[in-house]
Amino acid sequence: MCRVGLAVPGKFHARHYHPTALAGTFGAAAASGKLHGLTEDELVHAFGICGSQAGGIIEYLADGAWTKRLHPGWAAHAGVVATLLAQSGFTGPETVFEGEHGFYRAFAGEHDARRLDELLAGLGQTWEVERLTFKPYPCGSIAHPYMDCALRLREETRLAPDQIAEVRCRTAPGPVPRLWEPLAQKRAPQNGYAAKFSLPYLLAVILVKGRAGLAEFEDEAVRDPAVLAVASRVSYELDPAIDYPRQFVGHVRIRTHDGRELEARQDHPRGGAELPITPEELTAKFRGNAGLVVSAERAARVIESVTALATAASLRGLVEALTP
Repeated sequence: MCRVGLAVPGKFHARHYHPTALAGTFGAAAASGKLHGLTEDELVHAFGICGSQAGGIIEYLADGAWTKRLHPGWAAHAGVVATLLAQSGFTGPETVFEGEHGFYRAFAGEHDARRLDELLAGLGQTWEVERLTFKPYPCGSIAHPYMDCALRLREETRLAPDQIAEVRCRTAPGPVPRLWEPLAQKRAPQNGYAAKFSLPYLLAVILVKGRAGLAEFEDEAVRDPAVLAVASRVSYELDPAIDYPRQFVGHVRIRTHDGRELEARQDHPRGGAELPITPEELTAKFRGNAGLVVSAERAARVIESVTALATAASLRGLVEALTP
């Protein structure tokens, strides 16, 4: 899944597609195909079938619709269906990636055989999964370094919301349509889901409340007048030197009413190899999320089972902990 997207960095978003919905189908087919014991030819056909099942646009950014939440599950479903179809003899195009009418031409506007070289470079030796990050905040990951910068400035200077005259951010051009524009709309998101993709709101809620957890993305929460007042003072300027999407950089500058200039920069999102979150932070996040649907005792059993996976003889303990 990671490699499918990395072969054309930024191209899916540029054409208004959600990469998870596209690349996720192939990741699911690879995993389920391996588990089902597909032959090489069957797996080729499974990938070919995925090309006709991939899809998912980012128009949810316009009004905070729920469709983004559908994309990972639908991609997983599509990948498993592709596996089962291929196993039963159904065929898909063998040139699904590089073909004249193939996946990259359709979804990324690219028709270059060199993309296959990038897709396969270091396959079996370089594991992109090692570069995955754990989100400390339940919102768009591009925003996280900015939120950390705002939190750091708030904590280091004991900054009060009514002291803030202006918040100015430097951003690469790529994230602007998703996190910044239309600016008036981003400063007053329609609902909690729209707020997840609004940097003015995300920075404001951090500066006002010092946190951005699940509660801060309830529909009622995003109408908080104190937060919206700060959000109305948040703006941005372009910085082409930020190599997005290879870099997720946060740069925040705050001007106070008494003339002070406060500034912070963070070059990586927290939760990855460069800035890992602690095991305690990770388990606390899991408890908070799991607590919405299971008991504290069940959540504790899951944590215990996951922690023991490296030395466990089987997955039985984890499966039992997850089974109602």
